[in-house]
Amino acid sequence: MKATVTSGGGLFGPTSITWRIHTEPLALPAVLRAFQLQALHPRTIRGIAQNCLLDDPEVARERLRRQLAYLTVRTFGTREQAEQAAERVRRVHARLIGLDTDTGTLFRVDDEENLRWVHCVETSSHLEVALRAGVPLTGAEADAYVAEQRRSASLVGLRDVPGDVPELRDYLEGMRPYLSATDEARDALRRSLSPQLSLRILCLWSRSHGAPLVTQAAALRPKLAAPLLTAPLALGSLPAAGALAFATLPEWAKEMYGCHAGKATEYAAGTALKALRVAAAALPDRLVAPEIRAARGLMRALAGAPGADVAA
Repeated sequence: MKATVTSGGGLFGPTSITWRIHTEPLALPAVLRAFQLQALHPRTIRGIAQNCLLDDPEVARERLRRQLAYLTVRTFGTREQAEQAAERVRRVHARLIGLDTDTGTLFRVDDEENLRWVHCVETSSHLEVALRAGVPLTGAEADAYVAEQRRSASLVGLRDVPGDVPELRDYLEGMRPYLSATDEARDALRRSLSPQLSLRILCLWSRSHGAPLVTQAAALRPKLAAPLLTAPLALGSLPAAGALAFATLPEWAKEMYGCHAGKATEYAAGTALKALRVAAAALPDRLVAPEIRAARGLMRALAGAPGADVAA
């Protein structure tokens, strides 16, 4: 489904902080970060692993493709398109069950606890990656983004979700006793750092934004983009796509995975994210995804209107 971008027919619109964040080229690292955090909830990762052949790279890529497509429609499409896309997701999840191997009990993949965890780590990840990439957001604007994402949560039937950054932070902190780096979580992390998968999903992401990533970044900002393009997409000892995501995880999450990354790693990831943002900003409009191009146009138009209060 292609998103129909309008100024007032969707969940958000050009005055939203959501559009400001999601018109940036940051969806891929944010989605990977969310997956790495989601995997620390035993039931969440078991529900995914038991119903999706993550060891098959093509299956994993297709899952990522669907996630990115749903994110695009939910963010930029009409309300009707967002609701239709969410209904398809609900129908699929309603059929899935998982086995808690610690207790031997079955659980529904779409149980409320799981949906709330997935929503919160997704919201946290998009916000954190945006901040690390240098997207200018005040504290009030960050709170507004979290509040706006309640509309996304409502699409899957969630009502009681955080409404600002402190509530989101408190929720994540309160979940820590229930999290662990299970075998399934470690396996999921390894797969998100796979050189083959990282290369293929970066190519997938760049195609969705209009041109090969190597052509975009190397031609526009060769020195800044070099860390993203060095074969096999290595940033330190890890492939860049997963490393950028992993470096932005909370310190407690990295420690659960047995990694004690230093400040240098975080600085390198922040530099790479900023470089990606700078390179993408220099792209000609014809190379930008149609939904992003249309949304940016509406934001610019409203920003130029007298008395406008727009997040552009």
